[in-house]
Amino acid sequence: MTTVLWTPAPERVEASTMAAFERFLRDKRGLTFADYNEMWNWSVTDLNGFWSAIWEFFNVKASAPFTTVMAKRQMPGAQWCPGAMLNFTDQIMKHVDQQPGGDALIVQSETFGRKSLTWAQLRQQVSSVASHLREMGVAKGDRVVAVLPNTETAMIAFLATASIGAIWSLCAPDMGHVAILDRFKQIEPKVLIAQDGYVHAGKTVDRREILAGLEAELPSLVQCITVPFVGDLPEGHVAWDTLLGRDVAYESVQVPFDHPLWIVYSSGTTGNPKPIVHGHGGIILESAKQSLHHDFKPGGRYCWLTSSGWIMWNSQFTALGQGTTVAMFDGAPNYPDMGVIWRFVADEKLDFFGAGAAFFSGCMKAGITPREQVDLSALKSLGSTGSPLSSDAYDWIYRDVKQDVWLAPISGGTDLAGAFVLGHPGMPVRAGEMQCRALGNAVRAYDEDGKELIGTVGELVCTEPLPSMPLYFWGDDDGSRLHDSYFDTYPGIWRHGDWIEINENGGSVIYGRSDATINRKGLRLGSAEIYQAVEGLDEVMDSLVVDLEFLGRESFMPLFVVPAKGVTVDDALKDKINAAIRKNVSARFIPNEIVEVAEIPRTLSGKKLEVPVKKLLLGQDPAKVVNLDSMANPGSFDFFVAYAGRRAT
Repeated sequence: MTTVLWTPAPERVEASTMAAFERFLRDKRGLTFADYNEMWNWSVTDLNGFWSAIWEFFNVKASAPFTTVMAKRQMPGAQWCPGAMLNFTDQIMKHVDQQPGGDALIVQSETFGRKSLTWAQLRQQVSSVASHLREMGVAKGDRVVAVLPNTETAMIAFLATASIGAIWSLCAPDMGHVAILDRFKQIEPKVLIAQDGYVHAGKTVDRREILAGLEAELPSLVQCITVPFVGDLPEGHVAWDTLLGRDVAYESVQVPFDHPLWIVYSSGTTGNPKPIVHGHGGIILESAKQSLHHDFKPGGRYCWLTSSGWIMWNSQFTALGQGTTVAMFDGAPNYPDMGVIWRFVADEKLDFFGAGAAFFSGCMKAGITPREQVDLSALKSLGSTGSPLSSDAYDWIYRDVKQDVWLAPISGGTDLAGAFVLGHPGMPVRAGEMQCRALGNAVRAYDEDGKELIGTVGELVCTEPLPSMPLYFWGDDDGSRLHDSYFDTYPGIWRHGDWIEINENGGSVIYGRSDATINRKGLRLGSAEIYQAVEGLDEVMDSLVVDLEFLGRESFMPLFVVPAKGVTVDDALKDKINAAIRKNVSARFIPNEIVEVAEIPRTLSGKKLEVPVKKLLLGQDPAKVVNLDSMANPGSFDFFVAYAGRRAT
């Protein structure tokens, strides 16, 4: 058993939203449980009972009720809550009347400074933008896309889009031209909302050329809305600020439970990014359930340090949906120093702060001691995700941040807009462990034969449907791409692509990706997008990239390159490769090392052997990671065996 680092006080446990839900189950449903694991087992067995209890406890606002919770209990193809009519935005706006003058949003932007928005102001501005979108011809089912930073503009634009039944999709402004186009071209948007530049780490970044290119290559657009910062408003564009001033009543279009809410992207290793469609109702239920595990409630003050291109941007609505104030940080987390975020946490008196594990590791390595530098008396909870949080980072938090704080790392994904394993406000925190499996999420570890493992690392699977699982991939008319992404390994069971170990008490450790998807500080990307940028250079013939993310080791992403005939992979070419990745993908995906190789190992059918190379470089036996007889060029693997040996010494 690992070391207990923190135990909640009894009064904190009793005051938690989770405890209130347990009392609701006892008083309204006659259900009591000996411990959390018994409660979890009920939640993944009696899906009708559990999810109807979530609906009732959180008072989901709907204009028509569901006829049954589950019409089809299968994966893929589960059917949830037929008959229900609702709108995601209503779940946010129902809090306005309870605290109209309270802060809904607080924004600290390196570009625009600090501002705040009350709940009443949020509703007014959402209603105003929605009325303008209607006048532009945006209707139910149309797509509104945006290239915006993590500020109130994106939040308002999303809520306005959702309120009229249109479908939202967002990219971060630091993403490359090709990466954005690869996403938005697939969904044929009607309106583009973008900011023409921003400040990051003290430097102004001009995005006008990139945005002009997007407009030219998205022929479906009927209107562009611009937040001007570095230049004048382009001809024919509408200025964002002109959309905010109307005093019109809030109204929402009522849509079925499974009406599309947003499209997010999670790349596989081949092809275009996967355009994942989530529904209004599924996100409402998952967000409500998540708030039990995060202990959100009205009056709380929450921030998750996130890019607008990460699913954690979307997760901010989980807190907002419970009447919690959301504080947003838009800027470099290490400028002018690593203490800037901790000063923000202290100044805004946040009680919940979350970030990617890499942020906490970076603070630890920088040797900062927030508890000595700022007043963290308001801080009660810390969250972490994106990659595994090491035991050293757990120790640093309790030693140098705050001793009496609930540390609740989570692991989930863009694919289901939620978490599989996460925290519990009534449980002790153990070094290196996530506290529990999420209610309603039938998470298990499987071996290669589909047998459940306890206390041993296996594939993370989910054996029962979740309401927030993708409705479908946009354009995947026969469902084959969805099936191949999650259900091709264990029929009827979701395979997520993570290594997980679950102990007999339900605690867990995530060990990194089990597939070839790139995961850099929580942002997942398919290797195909990197290949598109790198192999577009005349000097490069072929390439292979792997992300060596594994618990307890420094994240390391090498890029192996086969140069064109007569070309050497020198510093000049490495700079050119990095520049291509920075421009077309994102600076976040610059490799740690670029290595020249004679050839890339491939299967007989021509596929790059990414997963075997990754397993090899993570220390597995070369004889077991690949069958050389299945390779088109078995001799190419010798280089990687030798490279792995050099890295191990």
